[in-house]
Amino acid sequence: MVRIALLPQGSVSHEAAAYIFRGEPVEMVHHRLISDVFMSTVEGKTDYSVIPIENTIEGSVSLHMDWLVHEVDLPIQAEWVYPSIQNLIGRLSELERNADGSLNYSQIRKVMSHPVAIAQCRNFLREYLPHAELEHLSSTAEAVKQVKEHPGEGIAAIGTTLGAASQGLDILAPQVTDHQNNFTRFLLVGPKTAPIAPSDQVKTSILITPPQDYSGALHQILSAFAWRRINLSRIESRPTKKQLGNYYFYIDVLASMDSVLLPAAIAEIEAIGSQVRVLGCYPSYTFDTAYTS
Repeated sequence: MVRIALLPQGSVSHEAAAYIFRGEPVEMVHHRLISDVFMSTVEGKTDYSVIPIENTIEGSVSLHMDWLVHEVDLPIQAEWVYPSIQNLIGRLSELERNADGSLNYSQIRKVMSHPVAIAQCRNFLREYLPHAELEHLSSTAEAVKQVKEHPGEGIAAIGTTLGAASQGLDILAPQVTDHQNNFTRFLLVGPKTAPIAPSDQVKTSILITPPQDYSGALHQILSAFAWRRINLSRIESRPTKKQLGNYYFYIDVLASMDSVLLPAAIAEIEAIGSQVRVLGCYPSYTFDTAYTS
């Protein structure tokens, strides 16, 4: 049976993994920290890791990107996009109601969640819980667990429906994200091809470190793709962590390494002295088309 490392039970990662692997015999191994998720697969304890890498509202998850680039060597085997639906979670029995029947949130003194989830709900928190302290935890699931373990202390969490159900808690307010088009992009990383249905769309992720003393290097890098009419879906600069002012470029390419054009573009980029690392060539899925019921 395939073993999958991911963040805690009830997290968005858990919902997303259950979706992409539905119908497959898998064992999900939950970890509190993303470092433990990565290392579980590095050490061979699991076959793959599920990594949230990018969000519609907050952009890249920099910590996870840095782990993928600097700390481990795990090829990307698949990516998919899944909706991040966040809710305010607690105990209905601990709250009073206003005259109009709505919940009175004045007894909630603290709201816990992952920092990305809290950032996705700024408008709701500003309008309904401006008095509450916001506390960042390692995952939405950990936040929900803390609410479960501290009854009567005025604590609520931002988390998933699955997370609330797993801890026997109530949805105090559903879908509290600021934008309805809130999606998270997940990566499946591991040493071998994943047992997932094929997709019509294939991506290749590459890491390019330009030479320090080459004028116009970035222009030439992009030109290698442009004149071949190779589409790029994402380009992001991140520090190399070796010297101030040195950056690498993380690029997602809408092409396969099995094509003629992409390997030729990489060869041209390497010819000007840039270092190129292929992070993976993999199928890409969306929430609507990854599987049919």
